[in-house]
Amino acid sequence: MEQNTTNTMQAVVCHAPKDYRLEQISKPVARANELVIRIGACGICASDCKCHSGAAMFWGGESPWVKAPVVPGHEFFGYVDSVGEGAEEHFGVKVGDKVIAEQIVPCEKCKFCKSGKYWMCEVHNIFGFQKDVAEGGMAQYMRIPKTAIVHHIPESVSLEDSALIEPMACSIHTVNRGDVQLDDVLVIAGAGTLGLCMVQVAALKTPKKLVVIDMVDERLELAKKFGADVVINPSRDNAKEIINGLTDGYGCDVYIETTGVPIGVTQGLDLIRKLGRFVEFSVFGAETSADWSIIGDRKELDVRGAHLGPYCYPIAIDLFERGLVTSEGIVTHDFGLDDYAEAFALADSTKSIKVLLKPVNG
Repeated sequence: MEQNTTNTMQAVVCHAPKDYRLEQISKPVARANELVIRIGACGICASDCKCHSGAAMFWGGESPWVKAPVVPGHEFFGYVDSVGEGAEEHFGVKVGDKVIAEQIVPCEKCKFCKSGKYWMCEVHNIFGFQKDVAEGGMAQYMRIPKTAIVHHIPESVSLEDSALIEPMACSIHTVNRGDVQLDDVLVIAGAGTLGLCMVQVAALKTPKKLVVIDMVDERLELAKKFGADVVINPSRDNAKEIINGLTDGYGCDVYIETTGVPIGVTQGLDLIRKLGRFVEFSVFGAETSADWSIIGDRKELDVRGAHLGPYCYPIAIDLFERGLVTSEGIVTHDFGLDDYAEAFALADSTKSIKVLLKPVNG
């Protein structure tokens, strides 16, 4: 496909909650040590849907996370279209390379960045949420700032797999946070995109039992295909009874919460054993409450958060390249930018798992 030689491009632009528009905007220009990539595909994340609907965590308070107007999208990959002065040496890439940038753009100056914990950067610019700093992938092209973390993607990795690298990297980090052991009974709550990626990663860890909980039978069937030993639909199954039956009544060793709804938290506190490891990944649309005495006085739980996919992108890329994980069955739909509204509506439903936007580039 020929390079776009015009100065404009098509993009979805977020102006406010429920105010997203397809616009013709200026094509980004690479400055010193920067790249411009041509987008291959961009996934719609659950956080994108929550941002679209107006969840308080994105829009609330004196300093909202979203700096609109902004082009959304952080689950992208693309091809190097143009390079600024010094960028080829800076990133180790050349025009035409297939690449992905991690979703966070570290400031490289705060205490977390300087100590190697860049994913907790105090400034915390994420692609697709802050205008002019890190605009996102729901466009034909996007600029990659000089402090971004860029990785090569082998040509053998399919478009769908490439678009799932970001969720897979997050899933690897989350499962690693669970410190899964060979004799563990591991429960993953939620079989959406992230949950199903976590199932694949967790299966590679070969726990004693891998249990997946979700309300959608089709997703549970996919979880079994990916290595789940036991699946539970709480609308008809007694999760507590099943987990107790697998653990001599003690409860699961590790519980990973990726439902994004409050019941996923309270369910986990009930199902997990004393001294268990509870890993929280989800982005919630509202505050969640629980009886904290369970965490301390009753069970002395080890509660761990999981944020982004630090140091896990190369691992995700390698696992896709070796065929040890897959997007097959997870990527269910794709749309052009013209149909972004339909794509968002479908992504925010149980009728899809992962929905991709695939720009048509000139």
